Amino acid sequence: MINTIILAFCAIVALAIIFGLYSLYVNVIKNKNTLLEALSGIDVQLRKRYDLIPNVLTIAKKFMEHEDELFDRIVKLRTQAINAKSGSKDKFEAEAQLDAQLKTLMVNVENYPTLKSDATMVEAMKTYETVEENISSARRFYNSALTQLRNSIQIFPGTLFAGCAGETASFSYFETDEKSKAPINASELL
Repeated sequence: MINTIILAFCAIVALAIIFGLYSLYVNVIKNKNTLLEALSGIDVQLRKRYDLIPNVLTIAKKFMEHEDELFDRIVKLRTQAINAKSGSKDKFEAEAQLDAQLKTLMVNVENYPTLKSDATMVEAMKTYETVEENISSARRFYNSALTQLRNSIQIFPGTLFAGCAGETASFSYFETDEKSKAPINASELL
C-alpha cells in the first residue's frame, strides 16, 4: 500500500516536472512567434510608407521643381529600405535615413503655402503622419517582443530550451541613430 502511494507520488512529481519543462519550451516558442509577428507588423507599416512615398513626391514635385536632389535621395533610400533584410541592422539604418529625408521633405512643404493648402497634399501629409505613428507603435511592439524572447531564453531554465527551440536571439533591437534623435532645425533646411 505504501509502495503504491510512493509510486503514485513519484509519478505525479515526474509528470509535474515534465509539464513544467514543456511549458518552458512552449513559452520560448510563443515568444519567438510573437517576435516574428511584431517584425511582420513593422514590414506591413513600412509597406504602407513605401506605397505612400511616390504619391507624396508626385504631389510635392509639382510645386517644388528645384528640390529634385531631395526627391532623388528619398527614392534611392526607399529602394534601399525595401531591399534590406527584414529585422537587420541595414534595414533599420536605411529606415532611419529615409525617415530623416521624409522629415526634411515635410519641413520643405511648409515653405510652400500653395502646396501646404492643396487638399491632396494635406490628405497625403495626414496619411503620412498616421503611417509614421503606426510604424512607431509597431517598432515599440517589436522591441518589447524581442525583450520578452531574450528574457525567456537567457534566464534559467529557459536557457536549456533555447537550443531545442532553435532560438539564439539573433534579432536586433530597433534603435534610432543620434541624428534622428536631434530636433529638426528648419532654418538649416531652407
